[in-house]
Amino acid sequence: MAGSDTLATGTAGAPSAPDTVKILIAGGFGVGKTTMVGSVSEITPLRTEEPLTVAGLGVDDLAGIEEKRATTVAMDFGRITISDELVLYLFGTPGQQRFWFMWNDLAVGALGAVVLIDVRRPESSFAAVDFFERRRIPFVVAVNGFDGLHPYPAEDIRESLALPEDVPVVLCDARRRESSRDVLIALLDLLIAAAVD
Repeated sequence: MAGSDTLATGTAGAPSAPDTVKILIAGGFGVGKTTMVGSVSEITPLRTEEPLTVAGLGVDDLAGIEEKRATTVAMDFGRITISDELVLYLFGTPGQQRFWFMWNDLAVGALGAVVLIDVRRPESSFAAVDFFERRRIPFVVAVNGFDGLHPYPAEDIRESLALPEDVPVVLCDARRRESSRDVLIALLDLLIAAAVD
């Protein structure tokens, strides 16, 4: 895992620092990335949200998310301790196309990613799927069920996104800690399986 080559070894029985893993939470504008990081983080997440303004009219597509009032302009950051040996650092990417240039920097050192999908606007996450496929960064697709609804089964989502069979598709509710945790566990399972192969 990432970070294992830079860990302090500890002295005479003192515990060493845990391995740390950088994970990206990515997807289109308004799919729930900030919500997911906030729901699962054990610390108060760092957010770089700013109010939506008239400057974004005609630039940011609010179709289906008309109630959205703020947007991430740099990143979200959270942390979750999996065990004494493993800590995940979560980096939520900005969703608007004009901020996608930041994804390259955020992806440096990332071992894996969650691509969050809004079934009301699945096309908003095509670019995220393509981004991780081209960079060969392992990812899972998490289908965020707004209002707790999942109108399409996982296999229909897989087919509509033309995902290979080895990419897990997980139904979730980004507002619920347990659901977001399960998405991260699915990603960890994927990373462990890839490390064993």
